[in-house]
Amino acid sequence: MRSVRARAALGATVVVAVALIGAGLAVLLVLRANLTDQAGLQAEVAAREVAGRLALDVPYGQLDLPDVAEHPVQVTDEDGRLVAVSKGLKAITGTRTDRVTPHASVAPTSTATDDGGDDDGGGDRHGGENRGDDDHANGNTPARGEVSTDDPDFTNGTATVGGDTADYRFAAVSATTGAGVTLTVHAGAPLATEQKAVGSVRGAMLAGLPVMLLIVAAVTLLVTRRALRPVEGIRAELAAITASQDLSRRVPEPGSRDEIARLARTTNETLTALEASVGRQRRFVADASHELRSPIASLRTQLEVGAAHPDLLDVPGAVTDTVRLQALAADLLLLARLDAGERPGSTRLDVGALVHEEVSQRTGDRIPVAVHVMPAAPLEVMGSRGQLARVVGNLLDNAERHAESSVTVSLRTEPDWVVVAVSDDGPGVPEPERERIFERFVRLDDARSRDEGGAGLGLAIARDVAHRHRGTLTLTRAREGGASFELRLPMGLAARA
Repeated sequence: MRSVRARAALGATVVVAVALIGAGLAVLLVLRANLTDQAGLQAEVAAREVAGRLALDVPYGQLDLPDVAEHPVQVTDEDGRLVAVSKGLKAITGTRTDRVTPHASVAPTSTATDDGGDDDGGGDRHGGENRGDDDHANGNTPARGEVSTDDPDFTNGTATVGGDTADYRFAAVSATTGAGVTLTVHAGAPLATEQKAVGSVRGAMLAGLPVMLLIVAAVTLLVTRRALRPVEGIRAELAAITASQDLSRRVPEPGSRDEIARLARTTNETLTALEASVGRQRRFVADASHELRSPIASLRTQLEVGAAHPDLLDVPGAVTDTVRLQALAADLLLLARLDAGERPGSTRLDVGALVHEEVSQRTGDRIPVAVHVMPAAPLEVMGSRGQLARVVGNLLDNAERHAESSVTVSLRTEPDWVVVAVSDDGPGVPEPERERIFERFVRLDDARSRDEGGAGLGLAIARDVAHRHRGTLTLTRAREGGASFELRLPMGLAARA
């Protein structure tokens, strides 16, 4: 399934199906347990009624047993012999014995074990009335039995009545006669009601489950379709942007505050950044082409003139154009590496020594550079020596180009930072233009000739390198009135310690 809607509907349907099946099984188990307990209670009541009569020494043959279909009853003695049973009971299982006829050695009208003698219906000890008369004649109160108050034992079994076999819940209750004979009464209650109720509930659940799952699947499809409709709009607009290559277009943003709305806003922010990046790239290519065209055209003109008139060849001018072209190509190459994400090195270096080395190599500058190092300890940072030297050189070139009489480099430390400040006493930079000069190919003095000014890449390269070293490069006004560029670099671990 490649559709999110289909997967969501399937997942929701499976989850609901599992939940419904689990809940249905729990309901069926609870219902069956409750109905079985009710049947057991009914069986216990019937068994205690019969046990109560036995405790009163009612003869076996005179026991008023319940309807055999409702409550089949068996009475057994201590030896497990069947002494009484419901009439019409054809077969039984689940009780102490499966016999359905009383044992032959037990008198049908007796409530005690016969020790011998003939039972002629007279005043022997097996007759309840005569025995009572004898007891009263002797001045004794007749002994009475009792019914056990313990919880009965419950079992499940079957009983056959009139050719029909059904399931029953049996309860076993003990009773003791007045003669001390312990009897066990097994009385059953039918489980047909329980089985019918459980079957009806199970059938209703099985019939309703597919309908419920279809409803869940349909609702899930509708909800996910409505929820994913903005996503389809975003996808369609992105496809149109890709086809037209018009980065000025934006995807629709839903009015909600959910994840899809945040996705649309993030997509539009990405498109904005991409449009700006493509714009910068196009301007960079155009400016680079323009900057390269001038020295190449000048060099070509000089070479063509020299080829036609060797005596008119301006060798110093050709060398100057070649040097300028070489420097511009190096700047463009460095910017390309920076844009590609090149990481600076991790060499530990002393910024003070690097600045002194750069200043010592500038022997041909029109204005000497003064260096002031405030702390005596080494100013160590981590980074690329070549790139940081390029930053210092670009800042010095910019200061030499605009200074009137002095260029100063000062080094100091701040908490966790090493600060290199390059200041001059030139005209300075207007505050609204102090960020614009860090853009590529930007030169504020349009009247300056290209030979005297750079291509507008030095400060852009310096800021990019500073950022790559997790530092900053800012422009403020110098005390002398000119521009002051401050390069902040994170202090190395050793110097910080």
